[in-house]
Amino acid sequence: MDKSKKQKRRSRRHRKVGTSHLEQLHINAAGIDIGAEFHYVAVPTGRDPEGQDVRHFSTFTADLHRLADWLRRCKIDTVAMESTGIYWIPVFEILDSQGFDVRLVNPRNIKNAPGRKTDVLDCQWIQQLHTYGLLQGAFRPENHICELRAYLRQRAMLLSVLSRFKWVGVLW
Repeated sequence: MDKSKKQKRRSRRHRKVGTSHLEQLHINAAGIDIGAEFHYVAVPTGRDPEGQDVRHFSTFTADLHRLADWLRRCKIDTVAMESTGIYWIPVFEILDSQGFDVRLVNPRNIKNAPGRKTDVLDCQWIQQLHTYGLLQGAFRPENHICELRAYLRQRAMLLSVLSRFKWVGVLW
């Protein structure tokens, strides 16, 4: 096979596929890359009145409320985020309590695309996948079940600490 045929075949294999043929199912979607110190959030291009389609917010409660207010100003009604460790829980609860449709997504389903190495690119990628309906939300029990599970985890942790002291003889 001559060189030009090989190049044509290779270029066909590595050609980028455009998203113009995909139907946008969630046009008011945002994507959040969850982090320990900062959460990066992307909204559709042109939605932010100040022209910043990607912003980052600290993990403090007041900043999470600012995040929700910003999403509301950008006319966002659905949000997708990674389920990274425990850092997603406050974001999920605040956005859910403010009426957003929040989808918690397994990071394995998002990270399959090569070349994305920054938080900004991650949140934009999550937003794009969510816009086209390519992300499936993970199961999250109702709030009263989540509250009960939190109490049970706390009880188990306290019993674990108590048993360590009991064996040492500190309490008896």
